[in-house]
Amino acid sequence: MSYVKIWIHAVWTVKNRKPLLNQNIRQELFNHIHKNAIKKDILMEIVSGHNNHVHCLFRLKNNQSIENVMQLIKGESSYWFNKNNLSQLKLYWQKEYFAVSISDSQVISVKNYIEKQEDHHKKRTWEEEYNEFISKYHFQVFNG
Repeated sequence: MSYVKIWIHAVWTVKNRKPLLNQNIRQELFNHIHKNAIKKDILMEIVSGHNNHVHCLFRLKNNQSIENVMQLIKGESSYWFNKNNLSQLKLYWQKEYFAVSISDSQVISVKNYIEKQEDHHKKRTWEEEYNEFISKYHFQVFNG
């Protein structure tokens, strides 16, 4: 038997960062993403976000890759959202996403951060959060 414990904090946005996920819609969407992930055998800990993006924390199993998990989560959730007419506008996700590994010692802190997205975005814009992620995790941004 293989033993794997890799925590992933992933973040992705609505296409063109449109503020499509109003307060009434987003909790229903986040609950759906969480339940669907568990149904697909993804060890999802938490899902939350704000009006134009989603954060989640999950553990990879030995037969999963970040790319596959993200594809399952994003593809199914936009399909479900649009099929159920949760908005007059259609939901499309950006292709790109952030994904970083989190040590066991950081799980509670990251989980609290994800839970408190509403409060967090009263003080900080998505652009500020985006730039913080780029800087904190030393991502290289390529143009072209």
